[in-house]
Amino acid sequence: MSEKVSVSPSNQIPQFEKVRPTSLTADAFHRLRKNKAAMLGAVIIVMNILVATFAPWIAPKKYDTVSFKDINGTPTWVTRIFSNMKPIEHGGYVKIREGYLLGADNLGRDLLSRIIYGARISLTVGLITPFINLTLGLLIGLIAGYRGGWLDNVTMRFVDIMYAFPTYLLIILLMAVFRLGASKLEPGSLGYFFSQLDASMGGLLFIFIGIGLTSWMNEARLARGQVLSVRENDYITAAIAIGAPTSRIIFRHILPNIIGPLIIAETLAIPSYIAYEAFLSFIGLGVNPPTPSWGGMIADGVVRIQAYPNHAIFPALALFILMFAFNFLGDGLRDAFDPTLRGRD
Repeated sequence: MSEKVSVSPSNQIPQFEKVRPTSLTADAFHRLRKNKAAMLGAVIIVMNILVATFAPWIAPKKYDTVSFKDINGTPTWVTRIFSNMKPIEHGGYVKIREGYLLGADNLGRDLLSRIIYGARISLTVGLITPFINLTLGLLIGLIAGYRGGWLDNVTMRFVDIMYAFPTYLLIILLMAVFRLGASKLEPGSLGYFFSQLDASMGGLLFIFIGIGLTSWMNEARLARGQVLSVRENDYITAAIAIGAPTSRIIFRHILPNIIGPLIIAETLAIPSYIAYEAFLSFIGLGVNPPTPSWGGMIADGVVRIQAYPNHAIFPALALFILMFAFNFLGDGLRDAFDPTLRGRD
């Protein structure tokens, strides 16, 4: 506990006031709480997580419920926003259906319910993929940076090769082999097993594998650079001198001091992972229908965007808000944990 000296103007007797010290983490979270954009992003992310978790209770209808009489049905308030959408009662083509808050798609499915369930796909990709990348990149970067020598050179050259391999191409190849060619796979084979596992996961398995295999390189390079810096510190030298095992040095002394920047970097990359899934669903290689995905909904809505713009704009708006929320939170975390800002507001 540190002390601050103050002098009373009446008797000039020094008085001591106790000042509670703050840790680096506490100081960082104090700055993070004062960042309004980051807090707004965190609130939006938490709200999306809650909506995705309780989707069966929040969604007004099931995402796959079809009502042919309500195909392309639209509530009145939507027709007032989009002037080209004129109701049939006023000489237009739009069927008014007040029972659908955002409207119904070309199969009569509730758009709001499908957007709510679609949050599950985007959040699953946005939360599980960083875990895979962080695990792979951190492990490879720790070993390469700590061991150094030929192992470091070989590992970094492999990272350079992987950098040249495009994520979308790898995922498309995986889809072509295991999903599109599933009928040609022999039951009991490894390919057949992965194909069935992908089907049970709604088509997310190969998205995870493709993004995980091509996005860990940034984490590996960042982890290696952090290790090269930290391993020269005195406490690492002392741990080596007393004979501490390598695993203890890495996971007890090095890892806690480098994990912060890696988590922040991965948080900033989450929007790109969500964009991967949205694009793949947009071109028809994402999740399996009728499972709703914002990218797939946008692709379906683009075909009819002139007649029914709400089919594409509303899921695109949900995707836009979630991606910017992760961007705001990532920027806030980066600024909060920047050691050069310690002690500043």
